[in-house]
Amino acid sequence: MTHQVHIIGGGLAGSEAAWQLARRGVRVRLSEMRGTGERSPAHQGDALAELVCSNSFRSDDDTSNAVGLLHHEMRRCDSLVMAAAEVAKVPAGSALAVDRDVFSREVERRLAALPSLEIVRERVNALPADGLTIVATGPLTAEALAHSIGAATGAESLAFFDAIAPIVHRDSIDMDIAWMAARWDKGGKDYVNCPMSREQYEAFHAGLLAGEKTEFREWEANTPYFEGCMPIEVMASRGVETLRFGPMKPVGLDNPHWATTEHPNGRWAYAVVQLRQDNTLGTLWNMVGFQTKLKHAEQVRLFRTIPGLENAEFARLGGLHRNTFLNSPRLLDRQLRLKAMPHIRFAGQITGCEGYVESAAVGLIAGLMAADELAGRDWSPPPRTTALGALLSHITGDADAETYQPMNVNFGLFPPPDASVKKKQRKQAYTDRAKADFGEWWQKEPVPA
Repeated sequence: MTHQVHIIGGGLAGSEAAWQLARRGVRVRLSEMRGTGERSPAHQGDALAELVCSNSFRSDDDTSNAVGLLHHEMRRCDSLVMAAAEVAKVPAGSALAVDRDVFSREVERRLAALPSLEIVRERVNALPADGLTIVATGPLTAEALAHSIGAATGAESLAFFDAIAPIVHRDSIDMDIAWMAARWDKGGKDYVNCPMSREQYEAFHAGLLAGEKTEFREWEANTPYFEGCMPIEVMASRGVETLRFGPMKPVGLDNPHWATTEHPNGRWAYAVVQLRQDNTLGTLWNMVGFQTKLKHAEQVRLFRTIPGLENAEFARLGGLHRNTFLNSPRLLDRQLRLKAMPHIRFAGQITGCEGYVESAAVGLIAGLMAADELAGRDWSPPPRTTALGALLSHITGDADAETYQPMNVNFGLFPPPDASVKKKQRKQAYTDRAKADFGEWWQKEPVPA
């Protein structure tokens, strides 16, 4: 069978893209390395769409949760992953969890039944020179193909060690304590600054050293730290003053709150935690220099001791692990195409989305884009007010390319609702608006007969 689209990678994103295309009669070649005697260090078997970590797709609540809303929109799009999850569903309260073996078998069964889809067990070592292609090889892309991608994009555009700092929802920061400023007032009021006294700093430093850390997985153990992405607790272990001369440096930051209240610490904090804007909307703020291996519960407990962050809500918590992903806002256009090689699209976790559902969702969108391109139709993206649209917009340009790191879907990626909406009603406002806007968009999208 001569294919019209070549999909490289049979994980969740590749399988979803193949389903969306083949259901529309497009001839697809789906290449999967597993089954040739090779597999990534994370995989246990050769089944398509293998779930390598948790068996949970997280919350299925589509009224007040962003990932639940994404479930809803994917179901509206006839998602293979959502349909297989329904067959493989196991009890998990308000979450959607599956029997991972039943799930993978169901994905493979449905794909194998499509007459225009060919599943080939083969290793692809280089980006194809021509022909519509979707690369969905995940965060553990094989070395030869990763080298080819690096050659096409510039090696510095691929991250092989994923150093993630926590991201905070802007409206959860107490600005009666924190303030906006840049160091020495240069460059405008670009940072949120959270001040610490000496006592607060020393207690925080002790908490970093004592906090429970996650262990490296086997294939990560020999990956060295880079000085530029050193975990904050490793920096802290080098001496009590190290952080004050690094990411928590207080010099040049005059605290207006303390200056006007005759604070016992004077106008100058002993240490300062800075947060930098992380998306175009200004709803998400990155904790500068706070990449960490602290366990998630420990991060929430400790970081809420920082003045101004006592009630912080986290869109993402920190981490450090072996990963491969593109700087997508810099390298991809708004249709997930590689700017340097526009016949190639990327989908799934290699684009910098995080999570099973997000990976499959980007695969779904890539499939719809390729189908429209083959049919000669202009692509109409889902509105930014929808979960699919917010995730796609973040990956393809709304995120800050300088600080881009993997991200789950969350309401911080959406345009805020009307200012008149009360805080307790905001999540419902997000989902109500998204459902209405998604319905209007989906009515215009051609669907399989």
